[in-house]
Amino acid sequence: MSRGFLLGGGAVLLGWEIVARVLRVPLILPSLLETGSRLLEYLQTPLFWFALARSAGEVGLVLLLVLFLGLPLGVLFGVRPGIFAFCRPLLGIVQAVPVISWLGVVIFSLGIGWRGPVFISTLSLLPMAILTTASGVRSLDGTLLEMARVYRVPRIRRMRWIYGGALLPFGEAVMEVALGNAWKVVLVTEYLCGDAGLGVLLAWARQGVDTPGIYALSGVAVFLGIFSERLFRGLGRIFRLSRGGRPCLP
Repeated sequence: MSRGFLLGGGAVLLGWEIVARVLRVPLILPSLLETGSRLLEYLQTPLFWFALARSAGEVGLVLLLVLFLGLPLGVLFGVRPGIFAFCRPLLGIVQAVPVISWLGVVIFSLGIGWRGPVFISTLSLLPMAILTTASGVRSLDGTLLEMARVYRVPRIRRMRWIYGGALLPFGEAVMEVALGNAWKVVLVTEYLCGDAGLGVLLAWARQGVDTPGIYALSGVAVFLGIFSERLFRGLGRIFRLSRGGRPCLP
């Protein structure tokens, strides 16, 4: 992590502690000590680790679905503008529907459990993946594609070397945005219709008026989101260096 990032994080924590001491209302903003103590209590319980594993599994499944559905559909829509124009209103509707609006349909059709959070989270992130990939396909160099057709380059090689190479940055962008939002969306949907996970622990903390617990669990979610995103960036940088590419700035 960069020095500026650490300084910024320290400033946020310092501001938190100052405001908590000025307010002196733990029900609204507990101190860092109270929140840290509650976090230590969570870390000592198997229930917390089970919830963490459950949420992590749902986030991983959502990311896989977003990639394996979003990238091929994005390529199709980028190559076939007519199909994209036909499906664009549906994508706009799915993208605009709030998470809470899916709740009733999901509970009645899928019930309470892991399927609802995965379904809603995937729908929330999928349009972004499709539109980003389609934009990448439309930005390909038309001259290069024409040369490939003139020299009769096989379709498989064109897909691998031309489309694949050009779409790699867009795939990375999709993953970075999805990682930054997957934890948030999954926890919200667990809170609404899950039977386990960090979102369910947040719901229990709210019902028990456990404000330090809410802040502690929220801090865990923030850490996991930032850690996942930066881990992916680091792995991508290593991959590019292994292929002789130039690293990107964090």
